[in-house]
Amino acid sequence: MRILLHRADGATEPWIKDFGKYLPDAEVVVWRAGTTPPPCDYAVVWSPPEGMLADLGGVKATFLTGAGVDGLLRFGDKLPRHVPVIRLEDAGMAIQMAEYVTHAVLRYYRRFDEYEAQARAGQWLPLPQHNKEDFSIGLLGMGALGGRVLEALAPFGFPLRGWSRSAREVAGVQCFHGADGLDTFLRGTRVLVCLLPLTADTNNIIDRSNMAKLPQGAYLVNVARGAHVAEPDLLTLIKSGHIAAATLDVFRNEPLPSQHPFWQEPRISITPHISAMTLRRESVQQIAEKILKIEAGEMVDGIVDRIRGY
Repeated sequence: MRILLHRADGATEPWIKDFGKYLPDAEVVVWRAGTTPPPCDYAVVWSPPEGMLADLGGVKATFLTGAGVDGLLRFGDKLPRHVPVIRLEDAGMAIQMAEYVTHAVLRYYRRFDEYEAQARAGQWLPLPQHNKEDFSIGLLGMGALGGRVLEALAPFGFPLRGWSRSAREVAGVQCFHGADGLDTFLRGTRVLVCLLPLTADTNNIIDRSNMAKLPQGAYLVNVARGAHVAEPDLLTLIKSGHIAAATLDVFRNEPLPSQHPFWQEPRISITPHISAMTLRRESVQQIAEKILKIEAGEMVDGIVDRIRGY
């Protein structure tokens, strides 16, 4: 068995070592531009270069080493359609996402962002506490990651809301779905958390129109994809005070350019796409288990629906 591996960061040796542990009979071939790899049975990639697409046509399946799928589906019809694309399911990312979002929510609820600004200015000024009953948390996207985030937030007693493409029922969560439910969801959400997959339907979903439906002084936390947010609209609404603050881990252009106006806006907190980092060993173990199931003729979970985009 051969596995074709591509890592944009070039750090392939640790992945090869872990595949040797979980699939000792497999040969791992590192894809390199300008070379023709030998025939391979599977491919393991994240956001491969376009030049790799021709080498994906002969594999049984292509595995993604992350939660999102847009890094591969961006190629559209150039991507071999007969080869299933399989995404990771959690692999240690859900707990990281829950930690990140919980920290952001509590930071705004306890007004630590404002206390940090006061401390830098040498001010000692206790602020009134937010009313928890009015501090509703709304998740755009209620998949595996969203579910784990909701579980983490539940013990704090915030009103929890969730929006998804199709109807869902989650205990303790007020659920909305579809275009008809989006307006109502937004109008009752104080902290908007984006965990959506990036598709044609969700691109720019957090624009001026939708952010304006949030209550005055709402907050935004985006841990999904930068293209979900209309960046100029966010800046406008933050400067007007309608959006009190935002925590952003993802951006349209990464790394975020040094001249980007987000850097100069103190009410925007920026992190470098670290909300849920791929855990290599857990990822390799999951991929290896799925490969063994495919080899045994069994069905596997996580196959991407290319029409839906996730």
